[in-house]
Amino acid sequence: MTVSLYDEDFFAWANEQARLLRARKISEADIDHIAEEIESLGRAEKRELVSRLSVLLLHLLKWQFQPVRRGARWEVTIRNQRRALADHLADNSSLRAGVQEAVARAYEDARGEAYAETALPEAMFPLRCAWNFDQIMAPDFWPAHEG
Repeated sequence: MTVSLYDEDFFAWANEQARLLRARKISEADIDHIAEEIESLGRAEKRELVSRLSVLLLHLLKWQFQPVRRGARWEVTIRNQRRALADHLADNSSLRAGVQEAVARAYEDARGEAYAETALPEAMFPLRCAWNFDQIMAPDFWPAHEG
């Protein structure tokens, strides 16, 4: 069994494929692996969206449920994540179609992290995200604790 450059040295393979494509030598290019890598890049962009949403939602939950611990660090993290998410969606506008699904997935992670980081009872955090994407991203949205 021969080991391909793709399996042996991905960096060298990627550079070789780029050279072949730029030279319009499509018949020599590793089309199947190129397609696989392009799809992988798309999945990575989606994971980035969910990851940033998770961080943002975690800090919004902590903001809401630990009002006495609010501080500049949480505020800056929330603002930075909002800005990074806005930039990410500007660069990948087709991700907007799945943003509500991404919020739901990210919230699951954020809820678990909030439980672990705050030592508050897990049941205190709602099972589903109470905020829509527009609220989450609004610069003037700072959830208040009710109760």
